[in-house]
Amino acid sequence: MMALYLYRYKKMKKNIDNLLGLKYDIGTKEGRNRMLTRLGTDYFEQIYRLLQESFPEDEYRTDKEQKELFGRKEYRVYGKVMEESGQLQAFISLWQFEQFAFIEHFAVNPDFRNRGIGELVIHKIIRMLSTPVCLEVELPDNELAKRRIGFYSRNGFYLNEYSYIQPPISKGRKPLPLRIMTYGGTVTKEEFHNIKEVLYHRVYGV
Repeated sequence: MMALYLYRYKKMKKNIDNLLGLKYDIGTKEGRNRMLTRLGTDYFEQIYRLLQESFPEDEYRTDKEQKELFGRKEYRVYGKVMEESGQLQAFISLWQFEQFAFIEHFAVNPDFRNRGIGELVIHKIIRMLSTPVCLEVELPDNELAKRRIGFYSRNGFYLNEYSYIQPPISKGRKPLPLRIMTYGGTVTKEEFHNIKEVLYHRVYGV
């Protein structure tokens, strides 16, 4: 069902490997500082604070629900952390499913924005994953939403125009009209419905 998209994804991913493959040697201090770290609950306070600063309330869970996700085998969080101080520069959370990965949240600490960290993290994650990747974005109805879509577009993601509603992410939160972006190319209607079904069932529990 996802074979065509997987083929396009693998072709696009080669560009990332060529871009980053030899650019940063992990044997050097610069290379180590640019690596991503799998984060546990010891970083939760920094992660959740950055969630609150970066996303509308309807786009993240309560702190209790968000922390409980660390116990789910499909859910994982990676971050770029300052080696000396332990300060979180950026984090990206994702769900790894059998056919694709879903980036749920991605944010850069305001103190470290406009330094290329966002682009680095996205490229590192794409290179790390072995499956196609998708994410949700707000409708391009305002400048901030357009800039976010533009950022992902510049880094290999494509906007799919199929209608999509994010179910309430938590009790008391509202459903949101969003769009799905996929890395390496757009998806067919059948592929989109497959992605939507997995997200609805396994992320949002509907």
